[in-house]
Amino acid sequence: MARDTKVFKDVTNRLLSHLQGLTPGAELGSEATLAAALGASRTTVRSALSHMAQAGIIDWSGRDKRLARQPRRDDFFSLDETRPTAERIEEAFLHWILQGDVAPGTTLNEAELSRRYDVPAAAVREFLIRFEPFGLIEKRPNRHWVLKGFTRSFAQEMFDVREMYESHALDRLLALPAESPIRQALREIDAEHRALLKAEDAAMLSFPALDARFHRLLLSAACNRFIDNFGQTISIIVHYHYRWNKKDETLRNRKAAEEHLRILAALENGTAAEARDALAAHLATARDTLMRSVPWAGA
Repeated sequence: MARDTKVFKDVTNRLLSHLQGLTPGAELGSEATLAAALGASRTTVRSALSHMAQAGIIDWSGRDKRLARQPRRDDFFSLDETRPTAERIEEAFLHWILQGDVAPGTTLNEAELSRRYDVPAAAVREFLIRFEPFGLIEKRPNRHWVLKGFTRSFAQEMFDVREMYESHALDRLLALPAESPIRQALREIDAEHRALLKAEDAAMLSFPALDARFHRLLLSAACNRFIDNFGQTISIIVHYHYRWNKKDETLRNRKAAEEHLRILAALENGTAAEARDALAAHLATARDTLMRSVPWAGA
């Protein structure tokens, strides 16, 4: 059944976020309207609504659906319940790379990674295979891999492509209506940035994951499977594959978060030119930061 899947739980969480903007007694609209707003199937939306009716969040009688009470924090499914296996592997792997300073030349064992992340070995293998064509890892016999460093020229080429893709995605995003799911998701991520910037410096260590989500959401506006795949790969290259120079990490993260907010503000209240300029400035900072921070092994 839909309610037993991560898709159902993810749609339920997104619908709960949507309902937080309504007052009790407000009409929810038709299932077709909600499905279109959430980018989900009517079947999944119907299952989510049924779940909410049982929880007393909505009143549902025939075609009439109204908000009974504001959603509470404990109404939402946890992140682990909604995140696909591939994303869980990526987050755990990237966190390990970031926090552990895993050096180039480190051997990766599929079975060991499977136990570490409590996921099927096949899912780990699929995750690693995705990066092999980029020369970031190398397959060895007996299901072993070697994490490899990358050169300055590799990074320059990567950023050339990144700038083209993200600029194209931004233009597509600017053409979307304000009520589109992607624009709404950007408003939510705006709030996360502001909360992080108000937190203690130690909290800024969590910024790379937020940064990856921000850029992946931006790239999703292009509606292009090749660009989506590049966005997934860029997460590990830009944030986790290399070893950062840690001495100014907090300052770098704060600056990047502030640049994200300038892009988001331009999308919400500014002009297209302001949004493009803000993105270009941010990508230029990111390129410069990478080139200055990586302990390059070769030219």
